Amino acid sequence: MADGQALDEVVTFTSDLIRIDTTNRGGGDCQERPAAEYAAEQLAGAGLEPVLLERTKGRTNVVARIEGTDPSADALLLHGHLDVVPAEARDWSVHPFSGEIRDGVVWGRGAVDMKNMDAMILAVLRSWAREGVRPRRDVVVAFTADEEASAEDGSGFLADRHPGLFEGCTEGVSESGAFTFHDGAGRQIYPIAAGERGTGWLKLTARGRAGHGSKVNKENAVTRLAAAVTRIGEHEWPLRLTPTVRAALTELAALYGIEPDLTDVDALLEKLGPAAKLVEATVRNSANPTMLDAGYKLNVIPGEAVAYVDGRYLPGGEDEFRTTLDLLTGPDVEWEFHHREVALQAPVDSPTYAAMRAAVEEFAPEGHVVPYCMSGGTDAKQFSRLGITGYGFAPLKLPEGFDYQALFHGVDERVPVEALHFGVRVLDRFLRSA
Repeated sequence: MADGQALDEVVTFTSDLIRIDTTNRGGGDCQERPAAEYAAEQLAGAGLEPVLLERTKGRTNVVARIEGTDPSADALLLHGHLDVVPAEARDWSVHPFSGEIRDGVVWGRGAVDMKNMDAMILAVLRSWAREGVRPRRDVVVAFTADEEASAEDGSGFLADRHPGLFEGCTEGVSESGAFTFHDGAGRQIYPIAAGERGTGWLKLTARGRAGHGSKVNKENAVTRLAAAVTRIGEHEWPLRLTPTVRAALTELAALYGIEPDLTDVDALLEKLGPAAKLVEATVRNSANPTMLDAGYKLNVIPGEAVAYVDGRYLPGGEDEFRTTLDLLTGPDVEWEFHHREVALQAPVDSPTYAAMRAAVEEFAPEGHVVPYCMSGGTDAKQFSRLGITGYGFAPLKLPEGFDYQALFHGVDERVPVEALHFGVRVLDRFLRSA
């Protein structure tokens, strides 16, 4: 079991990493190298030999391998990203890059997404070095750049250019799972991610006839674009249940003593109350218009208008997504993928999932572990190119009223110290038994 020093270190590492500003605005100006060097220093302190790798100067990744006791066993990838989304200091109660520890809580950008998990990994591995612990299977640790944008400088670069570092890895574990979800009725649910919707960020382009704003114009690019955007925004996508979501609905229904009628999922979601939040975004594809760009002068009809749409599709749902967008955009608007990544699905009956469930139940016996599918995406998408099946498992025991999911990319991001301690214990237990 993780020692007391590991519990102290996880708090220190979280705070230290937050203080290293690794803001990723998507324009390529992020510098993860200081955080990567910090992580590499801690790994070296655990007796490992980390490798620092860059596609672009300053966009640094760290990879290290811990040899297991069973050379015939498949390896496990343990990964976390080092970059964070922007934060406006004037909106926060504390400075977002202060890493302040106040009243038993660590504050700052990255506290939940995902420098907390990075810190847990470092704390566990250093604890193992002190105890002389070796896992059964090889564990490959990767701290990545650029997850909050395209991942081209991070996991994509590693998967494409350095696949040998991940030799033998068949499964991976990373963010967004095994956190406490309070249902408001006294139940504590711990969702473990066993899937992700695919990413389909779209660029829509409408072309027409430029002209004077006072003249009749039946080929107005702005009008054509607005009509397409409206159709997309108002479209009701059909219900599509993946195996992971079916398992989630079935287990949640059992928890609440409800007949799991999967022929009327909307009615079932209503019966689940607040717990429906864990699955309601992943029973359908989705497409939300997010940006518009058209014109340069009020009295000039532009010849081109552009919009962007955040699309997400379920495992097996990309073909339907493409076909539907063709219909919704119509003949006067072209669409293309601005960024595309695959949807993922992982088995919920695997030994690895069972080991994650057992680790949570050991330290949260009052909790109820269920599988779920992430509505968004992680670096697991890029690592899937190497045949690595991805799970979301960054354990945190959170108090009631602590809205964990709302803090992702939100204001006043923070994590309780006790949650970090729980995470270290559970992650340590899982990795020893996986």
